[in-house]
Amino acid sequence: MSSVIVSATEPRDPIISVRNSLRTGVCGVEAVISALEGPLAGAIFDAVKLMLGIKGRVIVTGMGKSGHVGGKLAATFASTGTPSFFVHPAEASHGDLGMITEQDAVLALSWSGETPELSNLIQYSRRYNVPLIAITCGADSALARAADIALVLPRIEEACPHGLAPTTSTLLQMAIGDALAVALLEARGFSANDFGVFHPGGKLGATLRYVREIMHQGDAMPLIASRTSMREALVLMTAKGFGALGIEDGEGRLIGIITDGDLRRHLDGDLLALSVDDVMTHSPKSISSDMLAAKALEVLNASAITAVFVVDDGRTVGILHLHDLLRIGTA
Repeated sequence: MSSVIVSATEPRDPIISVRNSLRTGVCGVEAVISALEGPLAGAIFDAVKLMLGIKGRVIVTGMGKSGHVGGKLAATFASTGTPSFFVHPAEASHGDLGMITEQDAVLALSWSGETPELSNLIQYSRRYNVPLIAITCGADSALARAADIALVLPRIEEACPHGLAPTTSTLLQMAIGDALAVALLEARGFSANDFGVFHPGGKLGATLRYVREIMHQGDAMPLIASRTSMREALVLMTAKGFGALGIEDGEGRLIGIITDGDLRRHLDGDLLALSVDDVMTHSPKSISSDMLAAKALEVLNASAITAVFVVDDGRTVGILHLHDLLRIGTA
C-alpha cells in the first residue's frame, strides 16, 4: 500500500494563505463583472429568457467539483421559484436521461468544457431538442460548441498554488449560477411570501410566518376603555401579563397604550386616583396582521419595546410580544 510523502518544509502562515486565496477569488469575480461588458451579457440575457420560457424544469448537471456546485445551484433555483433538480451525468448514462423531457432545459457546468461524462447527456439534449445552456471557460470546447447558449467565463488563476484544485473556478461557477437564480427570481416577481411557501422549517421558516399566525387575540388581549380608572386598569394589566395595556375609544379604535414605563413615570403622584387617559402614551405604534414575523421583530427592536398591538382597518385585532417571536425561533 503506497503512501503520500509530504516534504518537511516550514509551514506557511495560514492567514497569508487565506488572504491570498480570497484576493484571488475577488479578482476572479471582478473579471466576470468586467466580462459583462462583452458577449457574456447577451448570453446571460438569452439564458434567463430561455429558462423563464420553458414549461418544465431546469436540469442542472456537472461532474466532480462542478457537479457539487450544480447540486447546490439546483437547490437554489428550486427554492427561489424556478423548478429544478440535479442529474448526475454518469447516472444519466444509466437510465436517468429519462428524467429529462423536451419541456426542460439543461444547464451544464464544466470548467474545461471537455468533461467526457457529459457527452451522452449532451447528445441526448441535441437529439430531442432539449435546450442546452453551458457554463464553462472553454469558448471552443465541445460543450460550448454544442450548447444553444454558452456562458463563457474568463480564464482565471486558481487559488490553489499548484493551479490544480478547483477553487476560484468553482467560486465563479457558483457566483454566476446564484446570479442567474436571482435574475430569475426578480423576473418572476417572486416575493418573500412566495419564499416562505418553500421554506416552512427552521429559523428561516419562522421569520416568514405572518403576525396573524402567532399573535394573541380575543379575550387574551389587554384592552380597556378610555376614562377607566387606573385601579381597574392595573388589575387587568397584571392579569394579562403582557406588560402593556391598550386603551380604546368608544368606537373600538386604539388611542393609547400604558406600559411599565408609563407607570414608573407616575409613581410620584397618586396613580390610583388617575384615569388611563392621564397615564397612557397617545398614538401608540402598531403593526398589521399580514406583516411578516421578521419585519415585526425589526419594529420591536427599532422602537425598543417588547409588545405591540396589531391593528387592521382601524380595529385592534391582536397583540404580539417579543416572547412569541422567541418561541417560534424568529428572534
